[in-house]
Amino acid sequence: MKIFALALALWCGAALAAVPEPSADAVMQQALPSEAEASDAMAQDMAGTLLQHGLASWYGGKRWQGRRTASGERFDGQALTAAHKTLPLGSRVRVVNLGNGRAVTVRINDRGPFTPQFIIDLSEAAAERLGMRHAGRAQVALHRSASVSKSSR
Repeated sequence: MKIFALALALWCGAALAAVPEPSADAVMQQALPSEAEASDAMAQDMAGTLLQHGLASWYGGKRWQGRRTASGERFDGQALTAAHKTLPLGSRVRVVNLGNGRAVTVRINDRGPFTPQFIIDLSEAAAERLGMRHAGRAQVALHRSASVSKSSR
């Protein structure tokens, strides 16, 4: 198991090193919501359920399909799931795209993202529902889900 973990860590490090980091100018030029829009979205959260806000990314495709997640289940890019560093596995969170207002409820079934700039990695289906699949990233707010027993649609 230790060999697998070491191999995975080395592979992830090599994969991250192969992806060029965007320049600071490129990051600043991205279409992000204004502070007023972000504040409005957070102000609408009257129940005090805001957990976190920041950048989301997505993962999936043939490369990840069927692989085991941290929860032990097999990854399904068409399921509404996500990876988070610290939220309990099995918990549900509502993810709101601050750029367009779209929202989706996902179940945390994996760990990640392992890049400091991102707070959550969404499945391909969740990214599509949020309207961020093509862009690859979006500013989001994470909220406690209203009900743990409801299935994500």
